[in-house]
Amino acid sequence: MTIIIARIIILVLAAAGGIALGDALAVQAPWPSLALAGLAVGVGALLLEQGFQRVPVERIFWCGLGALFGLVLGLVLGAALEAFVPDARGPGRGLLALLLGYLGGAVALHKGEELEGLSALLFPKAAARRDVFKILDTSVIIDGRIADICETGFLEGTLVVPQFVLRELQQIADSSDTLKRNRGKRGFDVLQKIQRIPKVRVQIHDLDFPQVREVDRKLIEVAKVLGGKVITNDYNLNKVAELSGVSVLNINELANSLKPVVLPGELMHVHVLKEGKESGQGVAYLDDGTMVVVDHGKKYLGQSVEVAVTSVLQTTAGRMIFTRLRGEETISGGRG
Repeated sequence: MTIIIARIIILVLAAAGGIALGDALAVQAPWPSLALAGLAVGVGALLLEQGFQRVPVERIFWCGLGALFGLVLGLVLGAALEAFVPDARGPGRGLLALLLGYLGGAVALHKGEELEGLSALLFPKAAARRDVFKILDTSVIIDGRIADICETGFLEGTLVVPQFVLRELQQIADSSDTLKRNRGKRGFDVLQKIQRIPKVRVQIHDLDFPQVREVDRKLIEVAKVLGGKVITNDYNLNKVAELSGVSVLNINELANSLKPVVLPGELMHVHVLKEGKESGQGVAYLDDGTMVVVDHGKKYLGQSVEVAVTSVLQTTAGRMIFTRLRGEETISGGRG
């Protein structure tokens, strides 16, 4: 409320300043026009304030330093130009200073990643916050496992949910398709569950990029601005973010890394549920969803058997364990 009142006062003062400046410069215009001109300047200042809130402090610093360097260089070159072209005094020097000031600020802004080392020394608190923000995408919210991870305390910092992600969830929840509608509602339930966890902070962020249509690309831009990481289980978003220089925390990769390690020769009990792709194979699943392929296990459909691990295959889709029935493994070993 205090900020709103302060902004209203700024706009009133800007309008009054426009009238006063018009009178001082003897501008031949009615006072409402002067007030509107001052009000427009005030609105522009407030818009700049909103824009700067989205920009990390180190980027503002380097941009300002680059612009200052460009301005000084422009004034020096302008003074040198006057020595050769006496008529190009004020306009020449001012134009050079303006152009080089813009060039210096733009170059410093685009080279921000190369200046990260110096930024960490000059702004240690800002650097410490770079890994604090974790931006959630729509798929990982609907998936729901992020809530369980938050309850364990393994995730630190602030979970950021952009407004455009909430809008996408709302569209899914309002879908005419029952499955999509249930997925959208589940996403909102998961968010509410996360917000109720005491040790987790959830921030709904209004940062948006209207010129970007794809939600995945917007997530990447948000991560760049906030200096955070994207949490997802979307393989394509994972790859695009990595190519864009944005760090990613993939829930599926985390789940795969936490699965129990099994070694060739290890025994396990499994329940054969269906036939495999190859002739005579049976397929079972562990509690964590890992597929177990049982050689010659087709004849034991619907039964629990003891098997011995022969090999383990790790793929991008998950892990597959290949096994042989324990009796056959013993016979095979005896023949060897």
